[in-house]
Amino acid sequence: MSRAALMVLADGRFPAGGHAHSGGAEAAVRAGRVTGAASLEEFCRGRLHTTGLVSAALAASAALGVDPVELDAAADARTPSPALRRAARRLGRQLLRAARATWPSGELDDLARAFPKGAHQPVVLGLVARAAGLGAADAAYCAAYDCVSGPAGATVRLLSLDPFEATAVLARLAPEVDRVAVRAAEVARDVAADGADMLPAASAPLLEIGAEAHAARGTRLFAS
Repeated sequence: MSRAALMVLADGRFPAGGHAHSGGAEAAVRAGRVTGAASLEEFCRGRLHTTGLVSAALAASAALGVDPVELDAAADARTPSPALRRAARRLGRQLLRAARATWPSGELDDLARAFPKGAHQPVVLGLVARAAGLGAADAAYCAAYDCVSGPAGATVRLLSLDPFEATAVLARLAPEVDRVAVRAAEVARDVAADGADMLPAASAPLLEIGAEAHAARGTRLFAS
């Protein structure tokens, strides 16, 4: 197992399209729920323990070899917002494109054929982790970290927040990212044994509502 591969996959410079998405931060900024480092930390914490946990469990399950079609359907069922479903599939399509060029794999080719418009990003992430020689825990860590690092980076641009403050937010959340990733990897083993119904279904209604409002805006900095 290559630790360097894990760093490549988790690196924000990996061309997976995440830079164009705020993870709901832009809608939260417009609504006045994120105004600085303290509220950003609370926003990221809420996201981590809801959609972050679900995403990490999906990614870890895919890395263990659970049927991606089953997992994609489960991801759809756990994403009520059409705008968020579209964003997840766009991100999945871009991640798959980058990964097939980086870690060629028959499984990734099969996924591209099965989902020409893109599978949900966490499902793709798990299969990419497999292609890169990584395990379920690695996929869970990538997903959990991505769910907080994306909004933190976006908020730097949205509010001209000091990058040092945004990085400090991520550092303070690191122990919780660890716990979520460990829990997600444990859940993935249950999913592999008993099916996708074992996946968590933690909800974040404000993220869903904010995504729909954001998609309806004529002017926005981020795609989601």
